[in-house]
Formats: sequence, C-alpha cells, structure tokens
Amino acid sequence: MNNIKFEDLPYALNAAQVAGFLGISRAGAYNLMHMEGFPTLYLGRRMVVPKDKLAAWIERQFS
Repeated sequence: MNNIKFEDLPYALNAAQVAGFLGISRAGAYNLMHMEGFPTLYLGRRMVVPKDKLAAWIERQFS
C-alpha cells in the first residue's frame, strides 16, 4: 500500500516520486511523463511534474 501523503509531496515531483505516489514502477512513471496531455515540465533534460497539475490530471481521468 502507498503511504505517501499528497500534502507531504514537494511542489515538483521527479519520476521516482510520481511512481511512489501512484504506486507504479519508475518505468511506468516515465511512460506517463512522456504522454501527450500529462503535465510534465521539461527543465533542460530534467522532467518534473507540479503536484497541483498532477492532482488536476488525476481528476480529469475520472470525468
């Protein structure tokens, strides 16, 4: 079971943090982060996901 609380996450999540929060593999997180429509920010070669944008993306998946 996933014990990571949303409010405890940093503002911008890396792939390992996305994976841990969603309960998926790191490879799965990277696949998501490369998907069109997923809220990935590219900072040079680094990819991060703002946690508020991740929450909004999750909400959209259920509507």
